[in-house]
Amino acid sequence: MTRRLFDLVAAAAALVAASPVLLAAIAAIRLETPGHPIYRQRRIGKDGRPFDMLKLRTMVSGAESMGSGLAVNEGDPRITRVGAFLRRFSIDELPNLVNVLRGDMAIVGPRPTVQVQVQQYTERQRGRLAVKPGLTGWAQVNGRAKLRWDERIELDLWYIEHRSWRLDLEILLRTVRIIVAGEGIYKGRTGGWRH
Repeated sequence: MTRRLFDLVAAAAALVAASPVLLAAIAAIRLETPGHPIYRQRRIGKDGRPFDMLKLRTMVSGAESMGSGLAVNEGDPRITRVGAFLRRFSIDELPNLVNVLRGDMAIVGPRPTVQVQVQQYTERQRGRLAVKPGLTGWAQVNGRAKLRWDERIELDLWYIEHRSWRLDLEILLRTVRIIVAGEGIYKGRTGGWRH
């Protein structure tokens, strides 16, 4: 209950504070390419329940049916110029705050993934679905860009086993440092499954 209250307050405050940036980003997306500025993608949440994750669109409209489909590589030509900037500072993830308010996500937790990846989980890896997915997580602040998928899952499982307010605070502080440095906490070398 305390975590949910924290998520609600933090998400609402962050959404209000970020609204000028969000509105500017939406305008820039609309000016650069046709199509809706908000992108919805079906992700898997706590206990395997699906939900529509909201993001700012960083690629051309219909990108999922072009090139490598859902997989996104660094330098992918489908990424727009505005989109590349939004990704660099993780601005494209701001609509995730609405998912937090809806109860689909938490502020801290494993990043939500797509069904096709969940279907490949081992029984142990399914433990990653024991908590709500988060805006940021232990794997994101511990070298996500350099890690293999199975290594990220292990970090997420470690987080779930050692979850605490102190650990969440450390993750949030590291997240802020990474974003300020312009490294982006979600983009990796292969960026996979990220639109």
